[in-house]
Amino acid sequence: MSHTPFPAWPDVAEQLIATATGRTPADTVIKGGKWVNVHTREILDAHDIAIVAGRIACVVPDAGYCTGPGTEVIDARGRFMIPGLCDGHMHIESGMLTPAEFARAVIPHGTTSMFTDPHEIANVLGLEGVRMMHDEALMQPVNIFTQMPSCAPSAPGMETTGYEISPEDVAEAMSWPGIIGLGEMMNFPGVSNADPKMLAEIAATQNAGKTVGGHYASPDLGQAFAGYVAGGPADDHEGTCEADAVARMRQGMRSMIRLGSAWYDVESQITAITEKGLDPRNMILCTDDCHSGTLVNDGHMNRVVRHAIDCGCDPVVALQMATINTATHFGLEREIGSLTPGRRADVILTSDLKTLPVELVMARGQIVARDGECLVDCPHYDWPDSARRTVRMGKELGAEDFGIEAPAGANAVTANVIGVVENQAPTRALKFELPVTEGRVQATGEVCQIALVERHRATGQVTNAFVSGFGYEGPMAMASTVAHDSHHMIVVGTDAAHMAMAANRLGEVGGGIVIFRDGEERALVELPVAGLMSDSPASEVAARTGRMMQAMRDCGCTLNNAYMQHSLLALVVIPELRISDLGLVDVRTFEFIPVLEPVS
Repeated sequence: MSHTPFPAWPDVAEQLIATATGRTPADTVIKGGKWVNVHTREILDAHDIAIVAGRIACVVPDAGYCTGPGTEVIDARGRFMIPGLCDGHMHIESGMLTPAEFARAVIPHGTTSMFTDPHEIANVLGLEGVRMMHDEALMQPVNIFTQMPSCAPSAPGMETTGYEISPEDVAEAMSWPGIIGLGEMMNFPGVSNADPKMLAEIAATQNAGKTVGGHYASPDLGQAFAGYVAGGPADDHEGTCEADAVARMRQGMRSMIRLGSAWYDVESQITAITEKGLDPRNMILCTDDCHSGTLVNDGHMNRVVRHAIDCGCDPVVALQMATINTATHFGLEREIGSLTPGRRADVILTSDLKTLPVELVMARGQIVARDGECLVDCPHYDWPDSARRTVRMGKELGAEDFGIEAPAGANAVTANVIGVVENQAPTRALKFELPVTEGRVQATGEVCQIALVERHRATGQVTNAFVSGFGYEGPMAMASTVAHDSHHMIVVGTDAAHMAMAANRLGEVGGGIVIFRDGEERALVELPVAGLMSDSPASEVAARTGRMMQAMRDCGCTLNNAYMQHSLLALVVIPELRISDLGLVDVRTFEFIPVLEPVS
């Protein structure tokens, strides 16, 4: 790993003092800007920022006294000077990009700090995969802090992952230089029921003085929620309504409200601040999951801040939720999150606080982007073959592997069906009457077939069920090795032969997303790293993703960012119904239920 630690504040304090007092000149001065102070919620006209050794020495009305012949002077021209944006909860793998290419994609949007949970790769490659992500993260010119994944599997007994994360793994990772805390504790029943393994992971994190991430996906805000909070998770991003945000903040948690590619949970929760008037210090903006198309075409944290403002939030309050609130939560208020002395010089220049055009981005005192163009190198980790050969299906699949047999003599059956909800992570538990032809249940109308293909241990196993809400028409299938969180292979289709073609194609290329229609391949996004990520530039991956999403539309799907819905159908910790390699899971009760209701 090529990584030189960024100098700590004490290491350069003498230089900072010398510049702040005018004894030595600054390396850089940003001159004549409007200082957006997120500590006091003020906008102060005509201020300068003096920078030395990558940190802010002072913010003063006139830094001429510490400007020398060799000082680089950046004329802000009256623009707003705001802190670099922080994403408080996200998964780099969801961008389909490695950390280097993810950084290259978001730097022009003003994201200079990310708090990432690589639990996707943890499910595929275990602790070694986490280390690879951690090591590439530390190589980047911006701040990528890694949370050690907590739950692989996300729900023990409900799924089989490629690897399992243990309390010993968590304790080991807490000593790594880039680990900031524990990733989202998805096993919320385990915490509420005082599961020893979950409590051991939390204890290892707290004993290291680091932050425990939360994930409470249940609508039950009674005793189960009380037990979860008592267990130690410090934040939560799974809220979907104002009551969720209020409950979390009242209990001393940070409410993380997300706007990802498919999760639109800001508007329904930010009213706790804009209408109910609660203290905004305990609310944080995040993305959770953004695919490459969103990053390239729409933005990253700048998109989330703009959306919060459009939902009625004061612009400076929205900025606090994406800067100082996040930094404080992770114990980094003295490092990032504000434009004040000693902090890393992560600065954005923008001409408008509401529409937030990102015109210049500085990270650690270096200009890293200007007018939408990344100006720095984002070094790549040398991913080994072990990380690139992870799709092990065991055999070539055929149409017969995707059949669901009906009870003998049945002409129709009642099926339990996963119901997709547009723009939200939860699904619905639905029931449909489905016809039977030649002894096999037929997916008709708005119901498609869904299958989970085991891809970690080459078992050749296929688990079949039904899903509704995609609107697919005609013979087609879509397969993906991105299948949160176990990351087996999810195949959704209207025709068993097409489902077999799609699954086999991903086995050939080593992972990714593919769509077949009318017997032909219509789109392919290759994701060779763990079957989750590409190390190609974001623009290339976004173009392929765009063709994939168009192919979904051509097959009849009109859902917003339907790919994200597809990728979460195996996430057995979010209600109501999910599929795993072990069967159909009712997440409301954490029990397996039959795909077909018993005939009475």
